[in-house]
Parts: sequence; structure tokens; C-alpha cells
Amino acid sequence: MRQGGIIAYPTESVFGLGCNPWDEAAVLRLLALKKRSVKQGVILISDSFDRLIPYVGQVSQERLRRVLSQWPGPVTWLLPAAEGVPKWLTGAHESLAMRVTAHPVAAALCHAAGMPLVSTSANITHHPPARTALQAKIRCGGEIDLIIHGNTGGLARPTPILDAMSGETLRA
Repeated sequence: MRQGGIIAYPTESVFGLGCNPWDEAAVLRLLALKKRSVKQGVILISDSFDRLIPYVGQVSQERLRRVLSQWPGPVTWLLPAAEGVPKWLTGAHESLAMRVTAHPVAAALCHAAGMPLVSTSANITHHPPARTALQAKIRCGGEIDLIIHGNTGGLARPTPILDAMSGETLRA
């Protein structure tokens, strides 16, 4: 990842694709692989909230407590993006989707890398997401630099996405 690589790995529900969030070329390569617009933004996952702090803008303690009460866990939250967070992460939004994962493999990857990872489902946009390492390889082909084998967390659907500021559910 430190050299611009894209990895596939198990998450709470599906196999994810990840890369270094500060490597613009890697993020754009990942989005091209998925045929996904940079305007949509991406999700960051981490093994701890401390690693996400540099990405978080102004949020009240009350709202932050609500978010932290569900982490680590399979809930993705939209939080205001800190000043300087690149548009290749936020897309056309002022917020950034983030999750402190409880999945052991995904959390171990973030811990080993010493940083959050971009995390998006291993598939071409509008196609079914991969649920196994083999499906990730078939769906994303030679564009993945490394596939981490393991089991997903068993959720039937991708993690819900909630807006910490409005309370709105964007994905159930």
C-alpha cells in the first residue's frame, strides 16, 4: 500500500478494496477499477478512532459520543471532513464516510499499516460485491495487487451508513 498498491480483504459483510488514502494515484486507480466517479467519495476504515481524528472536522461532543458508542462495529458514519482532506476522498461532499471496524482482518490491516484504509466493495459499480477472495479475484482481475484471504463477518448487507450531523440513514 505504501507503494500505491490496491488490496482486497474481508470486511464485516463483503470483500473490500483498499489503498492508502493519501495516495491520490492509488485512490484514482481504485475508483477506475470500480468504474466509480470520484464525486461519490469513499469510506475510510480504521482499527481505532485515533487514526481517524485527522480526517474529522468540527462535530459536537454529543454527536461524537453517539458515533463512538457504535464503534468498533459495523456502522459507517458520515462526519464533517477536516480542512485539507482531499476531494479524492470526500468527492463532492463536505463530509467523509468513516468506520472503526471490528472485523479482525480489516482491523489488523489498518494496525499493520499504521493508518486508515480506503474501503469500498470489491466489485464493478452496480454489480454484486465479492463475498470471497475468489470472487474478488474474478470481479477485479489483475488490478488487485494483493488479496488477503479470510472470512467476511457474515452481515447479509453492506454496513449501514448514517449521517452524524442530520441523523439520516443513507444506507440501511
